[in-house]
Order: sequence, then C-alpha cells, then structure tokens
Amino acid sequence: MQMGRMRAGAVAWLQAAPMALVLLVFLVAPIVMIAIVSFWRATEFSIIPAFEFDNYEFLFGSPVTYRVFLNTFKYALITWAFTFVIGFTVAYFLAFHVRTLTWQIALFLLCTIPFWTSNIIRMISWIPFLGRNGIANSALISWGVIDEPLDWLLFSDFAVILAFVHLYTLFMVVPIFNTMMRIDKSLIEAARDAGANGVQILWNVIVPLCKPGIMIGSIFVITLVMGDFITVRFMSGSQSANVGRLISNDIALLQYPSAAATAVVLLGTVLIVIAIMLRFVDIRKEL
Repeated sequence: MQMGRMRAGAVAWLQAAPMALVLLVFLVAPIVMIAIVSFWRATEFSIIPAFEFDNYEFLFGSPVTYRVFLNTFKYALITWAFTFVIGFTVAYFLAFHVRTLTWQIALFLLCTIPFWTSNIIRMISWIPFLGRNGIANSALISWGVIDEPLDWLLFSDFAVILAFVHLYTLFMVVPIFNTMMRIDKSLIEAARDAGANGVQILWNVIVPLCKPGIMIGSIFVITLVMGDFITVRFMSGSQSANVGRLISNDIALLQYPSAAATAVVLLGTVLIVIAIMLRFVDIRKEL
C-alpha cells in the first residue's frame, strides 16, 4: 500500500508538472524579472544593474503618484458600480425570466457578439459618436434638448467610464449568470410560499447565493480597469492618466526601472484589493 501511495503521488506530480512549468516560465519568471529591474538605476543613456531604492523613493515621494493612483481607483470603482448593475440585471433576466434553455443560450450569445472584435475597435467607435459633430450631439440638437454641442461627451472622464463599461460589462455578466443558473428554483418558490415579496427574495435569497459570481466578476473588472491604459489615453484625449498610463509613459521614455517599480506597486495594490475582497466571499465554491 505504501508503494501504491508513492506511485499515485508521483503520477499526480507528473500530471501537474506541465502546467506548473508553464506558470513558472510565463507568469512567475516575468514577475521576478520585473521586480529585479525595479531596483536598477537608469540614466539618460544607459540602464545600470544595481540594488537601489531610488525608483521607489521617487515614486512614493511624488504627489503625482498619489493623484494617479486615486484616479485609477476612481475609474475602477465607478466602472465596477455600473458593470455590476448592468451585469446583474442582464444575468437576472436571462436566468429567471427566459424560460427555455435555447433562448437563454441564444440571448447570452447575443450579448457576446460585440466582444467578437478587438477591444480597441470597440473603444474607438465611441469617438465619432460622442464628438462635437457626432451622432449624440447632432441628435440632441435636432430634438431641441441642447442649443450647442456638449464638449464633455468626449475626451473626458465620462467618455473613459463609458468605454470601460462597454468593454468590461460581459466580464460581470458571465460569472453572475453562471451562479444564478445553479440556484435551485425550489428555494425561490419556498420563499414565495413563505410570504416573501420580490425584493425580499432578491435580497435574501438570490443575492447571497450569487456572491461568489459577483466576486469573480468584480475581480475581473477591477483588475482589468486598473491595468488598462490605452482606453484612458484615447477616450480622455490624453487629459487624464491612470497607473497603466504612467507605466506606458516611462516605457516610451526608455525608463524601464521606473516603469518596473510602478508595475510592482500596481501589482501589490491589486493583490491587496483582491485579498480584501476574498475575505468576504469564498469563491472556491465557483471553481
């Protein structure tokens, strides 16, 4: 029996080895390299391997860093709120108001159609729609709602949030819908027979059972928004910045150690946020 256990253990290690190797090469190794480079020193003409804290001292000593991080959290929080409301509503409709599985699958696939193309194309498509002479302003003027074009529709925080919500709502819909489909309908019938109204059933039965899906979707949305920089650049007209944009600017200036230090701080921040979120919900129920 002892030999059998050892053989089974060896087989399990062999089965896990390919995935462990892939994660080691493509996930762990790059993160370690970024962490190492973050301690190097960069001049105008060269990068000097060293072990110094100059990049972190400059990063934490600059007020720009705190403003950019606050801006990043603002984008993440507002985007999360909108995607949660939209994603929960769509998932609820598909799971509880569409009766047949065929229609559920068809409508769910319909939600995914915009995601069959590039994120950049979908994001840039808002620019002619929101511009001063775009469809939105033209329609509002023709309806008599406004007298002159609205400047804040494009190249503003409004445009950035709108693009983020458009790009990442599906990442909230999928896990919530997956969780709702697993809810035993007899629990809802039992709550209704006990005298609960629709709001009470939603708050006391459906939402608690959907917490793992909500948390998974929240992790997706928050991490994607905090790492996105191209959307902020185009939709704000380079008038706003987030941490991803800060890293992009450093890379453009060939300041790789500074960019690596910012990336390490961003990674640590995201991990802390995720750790705090996981303290409230056990997502292992969904995995």
